Amino acid sequence: MSKHITPAQAAALIPDHAVVTVSSSSGLGCPDLMLRAIGEHFEATGHPRNLTTLHPIAAGDMSGIKGIDHIAKKGLLTKIIGGSYPSGPSSAEPPLIWQMIGANEIPAYNVPSGILFDMHREAAAKRPGVITKIGLDTFVDPDRQGCAMNEAAQREPVVRKIEFADEEWLYFPNIIPQVAIIRATTADEHGNLTYEHEGAYLGGLDQALAARNNGGIVIAQVKRITKQGSLKPHDVRVPGMLVDYIIVDPEQKQTTQTVYDPAISGEIFRPLESFRVPEFNVQKVIARRVAQELEAGSCVNLGFGISANVPRILMEEGLHGSVTWVIEQGAVGGVPLLDFAFGCASNADAYMPSPYQFTYFQGGGFDASLLSFLEIGRDGSVNVSRLSFRPHVTAGAGGFVDITARAKKIVFSGMFNAGAKLGIEGGRLVIEKEGKLKKLVNETEHVTFSGSRAVAQGQDITYVTERCVMKLTPQGIMLTEIAPGVDLQAHILEQSEFPLIISPELKLMDVALFRDEPLGLTLPEKPQRILQEQIEGGRSWLSHVS
Repeated sequence: MSKHITPAQAAALIPDHAVVTVSSSSGLGCPDLMLRAIGEHFEATGHPRNLTTLHPIAAGDMSGIKGIDHIAKKGLLTKIIGGSYPSGPSSAEPPLIWQMIGANEIPAYNVPSGILFDMHREAAAKRPGVITKIGLDTFVDPDRQGCAMNEAAQREPVVRKIEFADEEWLYFPNIIPQVAIIRATTADEHGNLTYEHEGAYLGGLDQALAARNNGGIVIAQVKRITKQGSLKPHDVRVPGMLVDYIIVDPEQKQTTQTVYDPAISGEIFRPLESFRVPEFNVQKVIARRVAQELEAGSCVNLGFGISANVPRILMEEGLHGSVTWVIEQGAVGGVPLLDFAFGCASNADAYMPSPYQFTYFQGGGFDASLLSFLEIGRDGSVNVSRLSFRPHVTAGAGGFVDITARAKKIVFSGMFNAGAKLGIEGGRLVIEKEGKLKKLVNETEHVTFSGSRAVAQGQDITYVTERCVMKLTPQGIMLTEIAPGVDLQAHILEQSEFPLIISPELKLMDVALFRDEPLGLTLPEKPQRILQEQIEGGRSWLSHVS
């Protein structure tokens, strides 16, 4: 019997009260036609009703791929659990899903992306849930918000704190999906799926396993169907034994505002000169200073924001390839892309499935992470996940909590305050007018990264802004560098809600950062990894020493 059915037929298969898991990353890999079909079927028939949806990474965007907004309807959606959500500019109308969340029409949760993928694997293996330290002392912790995004969610907790093996852990009971909606490029008649035009594999295999192993169904949206037996087995990422139904959307976009770019899926490699180098401005100064924190031969995670330009800085300095970039969607190496294509990479070395990339992140296997900040708290905590006055400006935490929980080294970057009028003249920063909104605050609105936990774990934390560089110490945040042209008292100390520790070795930031020509940047070599025998409690064991 053919697995190929229409989107309307697929939507009719979803029962009322089902838990539906959706594979996507904003516009990347979004099964948009299938989500639209569910919304249209509900409008026509009143079914399916009261769905709970799981989104390890956001489904849809604010730039043409509606995703979750197709089903953000009263009566259709009853609960949503997402690692991230569609986001966009503050001037734009909030997506329908954000309007429902803000009005308390449904319980909504922001569970770190890696933990959501872990929950799918645990559900597939019929284990009781996820026990983890990821998220302790952040908004994930029940002692804070417990992942709840609104009052409706606070009444139905999804996480609790437990004692296990004499230690404190977070426990996420499994949420079992009955339906998995995933996306690929090609399906054969048996349902084997290949991803040759996709920019990432994401978590479709894990989501399909979770649904199928628990008696559910898997619906795959693809661009095309081919004859059974015509796909090379090494190319198949989800085997047909896990796929029940196939719908076809020949017009599915590769990612946000991108119909198809073969460099995103690794089918061609772009010449390096085709990548845009950032124009000289204050943001580029920050990205340059972040680049000075790197070591050659290291593996570095990259987040959205100013730090996303750091690979272009290395390229301009003739250092492309000296660092291997890794992003949560799964790309390893190459050049991570910017703007609407963020989450994709060109010229990648490899693509890992997102759940396994997150295992790498959660265990702190990489060397450093370059991330952004919205707020920095007195204790060094960082907020990137919530601005209550305009919540849809942020996407939520995504993989931020997974990445930062055990990272050896983190460099946070951003503007010192919001709304300042700035310029650069003669190798000096010029502050023409201060911003109205301070970013160094006594207490962050959300704790996405715990400064106190970082100190306890001995993590190396640096904050880079246009006017100074700061380090997190056990005594507090220490000012270590100041930009040329900046007044310490007026432009830094008075612009923070809490006192900064001034390093006795306070120095000027490199003046070359503020000039419109290459830095002549060199990176120190990362020490080679070795194994060293250690003795603990009478037992001999091997540990990595870098």
